[in-house]
Amino acid sequence: MAKQSAPQELVGIAPKLVEISNEVLFADVWERPELSLRDRSLVTVSVLAALYRTEQLPYHLGKALENGLSVQELSEAITHLAFYAGWPNAMTAITQLKKIADEQSA
Repeated sequence: MAKQSAPQELVGIAPKLVEISNEVLFADVWERPELSLRDRSLVTVSVLAALYRTEQLPYHLGKALENGLSVQELSEAITHLAFYAGWPNAMTAITQLKKIADEQSA
């Protein structure tokens, strides 16, 4: 599994944000042994979907699949959160998951 990093095209406009993302979020928080990468991805996708963070969600859905979650598991998590975070949020997230799953199977 490839190590995560902030988009390098952002270095020119926000070098410190990229640095902090890489050194704190991805090199420290994501690497802590108390949760697996799989579990961290499930938490991250759930929060992004619940908060309707649609710009970040496709990247993290892809990482979740790389980190061992299946399309079915992600679908079930999104279905579950529909009742807690709202139907529109879940429908948007499941639509993004379908697009990613379709691209991977093509």
